[in-house]
Amino acid sequence: MAGAVLCSAESSSPAAAPGGLAGVFDGVGIEQHLGAFVPLDARFTLEDGSRVVLRDLLHAPTVLALVYYKCPNACDYLLTGMAGVLASVEAVPGKDYQVITLTIDPRETTVDALKAKKIGLESIQEPFPAEDWRFLTGDEQNIRAVADAIGFHYVREGDDFDHPLGLVILSPQGKIVRYMLGTDFLPIDLKMSFMEASTGTVGPTIAKVIRFCLSYDPQKHRYVFNTLKVTGIVTLALAAGFVLYLVLSGRRRRAARRV
Repeated sequence: MAGAVLCSAESSSPAAAPGGLAGVFDGVGIEQHLGAFVPLDARFTLEDGSRVVLRDLLHAPTVLALVYYKCPNACDYLLTGMAGVLASVEAVPGKDYQVITLTIDPRETTVDALKAKKIGLESIQEPFPAEDWRFLTGDEQNIRAVADAIGFHYVREGDDFDHPLGLVILSPQGKIVRYMLGTDFLPIDLKMSFMEASTGTVGPTIAKVIRFCLSYDPQKHRYVFNTLKVTGIVTLALAAGFVLYLVLSGRRRRAARRV
């Protein structure tokens, strides 16, 4: 499990879990279920009012975001943060990925979903296929089924909710392959997660290797190859191998003299 960023109904801004610890606090947080599957038979209503089974929506690596559309501010941070990075990621919507947003509030309607969709698409600031970012509403049973499957724990506080903030990356078959916590995301992280999801690879294995060799340049807003870091690691590995060779060679020579 990983530390979650939380949204409290008493605050309009995200709040970090106490001490940055992992797991769920007071019933709120994300318990990672990597390798599990979302309930493909769960039924929801699209923003255009049509009914749909979750299975029928999944046709590419999927970014799944659980929010509620009337959230004061924090959910907007999540959606606009995601929209901003989608404009920069080198991937084709509909082919390389798709986005699904699901409200955790069963009282919300398609009117709320359409309003949230309008804000989300405008935040991308470039043409984006409307059919590749769907906004869902549903009843309590189906919403809870998806939330429980991905380990998304939230509680109602009056008309609002305390809930974690983050994205879940699904394979086209509905397998949970990655969690991206918080509201700030990097294009390379999403790009790598799409690659992992396309093959059903669980966890940030590809991204870990790439991040090991790369460093983020905040001025250029991109990753660059870290020559010094990679060279240093290779040098240390060669030195360690040479020392091991000397030790083993010395032992063999001493053993040969005893014979």
